[in-house]
Amino acid sequence: MNSYAFLQKFHSGWAYLALLLLVVAVVNAIIGFTSKKEFTAKDRKIALFGLIGAHIQLLVGLILYFVSPLGLNGFNMKDAAARLTSLEHPLINVIALVLITIGWSKHKKAATSELKFKSFAVFYTLGLLLILARIPWHLWF
Repeated sequence: MNSYAFLQKFHSGWAYLALLLLVVAVVNAIIGFTSKKEFTAKDRKIALFGLIGAHIQLLVGLILYFVSPLGLNGFNMKDAAARLTSLEHPLINVIALVLITIGWSKHKKAATSELKFKSFAVFYTLGLLLILARIPWHLWF
């Protein structure tokens, strides 16, 4: 198996774990925020795992983008499938990761448990929704 095929399979496979970690982090944040529970080290680790999983996915995706025929080389604005993989998927996912990272940064500055959970609930949810909106589902299944 060549390195491109390995990266492609890793990016597709890791996506399941990254999405699972983000969903768990979002659900945990929403439950913590709505139930007004105390923010603990466990809650911090759950959010951190979501952050790390998403960042690994982005890093592998960016590497894949520059070696893939679907990346820069396949850039075609008239073809919806090519536009999704060449422009929309990478751009929206970078924006999603920026939002998730902002959520992580804001939680560190928050003084209360409620604000910590709120920053994760808002920013991780927005990031997750953007990621889900731009997954090239036709290539994934």
